Amino acid sequence: MTHAHYRSLYQINTRVWLTELSRQLGRAATLDDIPDAELDRLAGLGMDWVWLLSVWQTGLAGQQVSRSQPEWRADFQKTLPDLREEDIAGSGFAITAYTVSPALGGEAALTRLRQRLAKRGLKLMLDFVPNHTGLDHPWVEDHPEYFIMGTEDLLAHEPQNYIRVTRKKRDMIFAYGRDPYFSGWPDTLQLDYSNPATQEAMIRELKHIASLSDGARCDMAMLMLPEIFERTWGRKPAPFWPHAIQRVREQTPNFCFMAEVYWDMEWTLQQQGFDYAYDKRLYDRLREGHARPVREHLRADLAYQTKLARFLENHDEPRAAATFDLAIHQAAAVITYFIPGLRFFHQGQFDGRKIRISPHLVRAPEETPNKELQAFYDQLLAILRKPVVKNGEWQWLDCQPAWDGNNSWEAFIAHSWRGSSGEHVLVVVNYAPHQSQCYLKLPFPDIQHRSVRFKDLLSSASYLREGKELVERGLYLDLPSWSYHVFDVSDEP
Repeated sequence: MTHAHYRSLYQINTRVWLTELSRQLGRAATLDDIPDAELDRLAGLGMDWVWLLSVWQTGLAGQQVSRSQPEWRADFQKTLPDLREEDIAGSGFAITAYTVSPALGGEAALTRLRQRLAKRGLKLMLDFVPNHTGLDHPWVEDHPEYFIMGTEDLLAHEPQNYIRVTRKKRDMIFAYGRDPYFSGWPDTLQLDYSNPATQEAMIRELKHIASLSDGARCDMAMLMLPEIFERTWGRKPAPFWPHAIQRVREQTPNFCFMAEVYWDMEWTLQQQGFDYAYDKRLYDRLREGHARPVREHLRADLAYQTKLARFLENHDEPRAAATFDLAIHQAAAVITYFIPGLRFFHQGQFDGRKIRISPHLVRAPEETPNKELQAFYDQLLAILRKPVVKNGEWQWLDCQPAWDGNNSWEAFIAHSWRGSSGEHVLVVVNYAPHQSQCYLKLPFPDIQHRSVRFKDLLSSASYLREGKELVERGLYLDLPSWSYHVFDVSDEP
């Protein structure tokens, strides 16, 4: 069992948001133009965090690469059939300075927005991109030693990984930013973490971010781990994250670190000081559509699970409404958001948007909202605002076969929440394409001589069961494919 305060985060593509506001206002919008009513809405939904994607300064060189890469343009064209050059601003991850883009209103506008968020109990999260910078970052001129350098031979044999950069002093060959498994990102330059001066410079950047926000989402955070960096670049740096996180928290004790992380390295980064790490493994298992791997995943140590960020989509992944059929989407959401961890939502998810927006773009296509999904998420969020699932005690529950030879019990994922006043919520999902049955052992030993009411908070279903039978055999469940219940459990007078 565990007891904690489980928070919710909402990710917003800042540049796309302001493009939409600009169209409504008939002029260029800044962060000051974000309506108070919209911030009220986010607070009313039960969000604790707002992550503003892509507020930092990017450069013309990165924008030119974004506009000239044929494969990228083809992807942009699919997103926006009426694509215009001004829609391609360049990647928000090809950063040239951790200063707020003037187009967004600058640092003063961000500070005012943060104050407005704080009045509503909302905290602000911003990006930190530790692995690389944009092509025209000032360090290219002033501190080329901060970067991984290349040679004429490397440039000739690996043009996908190296670039000759024109400088005022003398031209030099730099490595593109990359991970060990793919070619370089041609709008970025790779930072050299084996140089202590680079690490120190990036800690200064982090401390600046911490002066402007309450938390940082750290892009591809595992690439800084010494063993990963050595695998990619053949040189082993000193550990970065423990030192960097300590230094930032000396200045800002409660600053929150969230790691984008893959390759089953979530625990490693938690141990290095991160408050949260992406739970990509759960997402992948939900996409595969089999309950057993999901169930096994949720049996992990709760201290670990509490520090996972649970999501169904983000700016890197396809839209949930395009990935999952409607029934599976809803079942996967019930699993994802009713377990311990950070509940991570993405702009457009509640409306059932299907078109992913590249972080290179500043405009989104118009889509008709899915009213059924909107109604579903309205109900789900209302339950997540209840203290029993926001501050309660979570417990995994075991299912048993309904009868000998019936293995459909393995399709169930079940757990319960217990509030400080003794209230209970029971969550059960049949995560399978077939009808399934099981008996569920309940953690309520004091119901022996009572009748118990199970009222579904996501539908009109309500069931009355005798406590004696529940204690002796368990709760019998018979659910259609991809079905679920979120029961309020109460004594019946």
